[in-house]
This record gives sequence, C-alpha cells and structure tokens, in this order.
Amino acid sequence: MTRRRLILIRHAKAEAGAVDLERPLTSRGVSDAAAAGLLLARAGVVPDRAVLSPARRARQTWDGVQAGLAEPVEAVIDERVYDNHVAALLQVIADVEVNVDAVVGCLVLVGHNPSFAELAITLDDGQGDQQARQRLRVGYPTSGVAIFELTGGWDELAPESATLLGFDIGRGAA
Repeated sequence: MTRRRLILIRHAKAEAGAVDLERPLTSRGVSDAAAAGLLLARAGVVPDRAVLSPARRARQTWDGVQAGLAEPVEAVIDERVYDNHVAALLQVIADVEVNVDAVVGCLVLVGHNPSFAELAITLDDGQGDQQARQRLRVGYPTSGVAIFELTGGWDELAPESATLLGFDIGRGAA
C-alpha cells in the first residue's frame, strides 16, 4: 500500500479588515508562519504539492512556511478551500492528482477554521499520537499544523481513515 502524508495548516494570525479575502498577516502571523515551516522541516516533511485558499492570509502563510523548507513546492490556489466546508476540502484532496503528471505523496492544505478543525477530527482514526489528539480537540489555533498519514489514494480518503502523527502550533519570536 502507498503511504501518503496530508498536512493541514490553518493560516497564521491575520489583521482585521472589511474585505475578508484581503486580510494580511500581522507581524506575529509572519513570524508564526515561518515557525510552522520549521516544524515541518524538523518533522522531515517534504511536500510534493500545496493547495491554498485564495485568501491573502493563507497565501502569505504558505510563503512563510515554504521559506523553512529545503526545496520550493508547487502551490495552487483553490476556491474550494476558502468555502470552508469539510465536504469541499475532501473533494480538493480527492482531486489533487487530476491533471498532474506526478504522484503526490505529501500534500499540504493551507486554509481556515472551522473546516480545518472539523476535517482533522473527522479524519482521525484514533490510532495515532494521543497527545496530539488531545491538543487538537482543545482547539485549532492560527498556525496550527496537523500531520496525517494514510494509505491508498487521495480519492479514498474518508472519515476515520488517516492516522494523526502530530499536531503542533507554529509560534515565532514576534
């Protein structure tokens, strides 16, 4: 069976604003996004692809995360991530290898709550890191990073079909 990794990153701390899509990261958010990238690097995560919400704060979060990774990662914007519904996120994941010539072994999604927390809890098969599960159930704060492992294809992802390997929060010095 093919083992895959799914990384769910909630965007970093953003400014308030009248136009939600255009809200930028705060200085703390910029620092936290970079810290989230270092979390992935320390965990040995090597993403093949990233799918981002079109929101400015999600794109800026990915820029900060990617700065901590060893190699650049192809990122695509998908409106469905901004829709903030678990069903939409599952479809984004199922579609990840459509029109792509390479196998995606490690996928990163960067988006929003409440859908990221709901998706993480829904996917958890109960077999992974118990401390990570407890932290996840307390809340999914900005710069939260959940790392899952699954077997099979992306289009086979279903409730309770992924093992939670870790849940951490990127916090920088700012």
